[in-house]
Amino acid sequence: MTTLRLFSGWRAILGAATAVLLASCASPPPPPAPVVDVAPPPPVAKAPEPEPEIVSHAVSPRDYRQDGARHIYSKNSHRIFKGRMPPLLQGVGTMQLHIGRRGEVLAMNWMRPPSHPGAKAEIERTVMAAAPYPAPIRLGGVVYTDTWLWDKSGRFQLDTLTEGQRSR
Repeated sequence: MTTLRLFSGWRAILGAATAVLLASCASPPPPPAPVVDVAPPPPVAKAPEPEPEIVSHAVSPRDYRQDGARHIYSKNSHRIFKGRMPPLLQGVGTMQLHIGRRGEVLAMNWMRPPSHPGAKAEIERTVMAAAPYPAPIRLGGVVYTDTWLWDKSGRFQLDTLTEGQRSR
């Protein structure tokens, strides 16, 4: 029995010595970081958006359709078919145009594309080249529809401003 007590005493002494040894080897905790009073950065001033060059005072998509058609005509005066269109056209297409609040083209959707692929591609290029459109300041953005009447000469009229079509 004395051997057993002696053995458990050595065990306790050895455990305590190991704990002391390990505690002396541990590095001290790092000192707390110094407190620095740093003010948050000043807010970045956002440059005001420039005013649109061309504005529309239309109060409905129907009113805006006139402004949109006149705008396309002003950008393509050399391509407008003068007078009444011939009875057979190369293409007739109806497009819905989404215009953002600053006059940017947001989307083009064909409701009825022209059957001639060249006319379709040229109309899409013409629509994009005419941007920016008059900014619909009272509407905040607008979706309007117009029909393109495309002649084989590459000239066109929009249904909104058409001069009509000859019967023969």
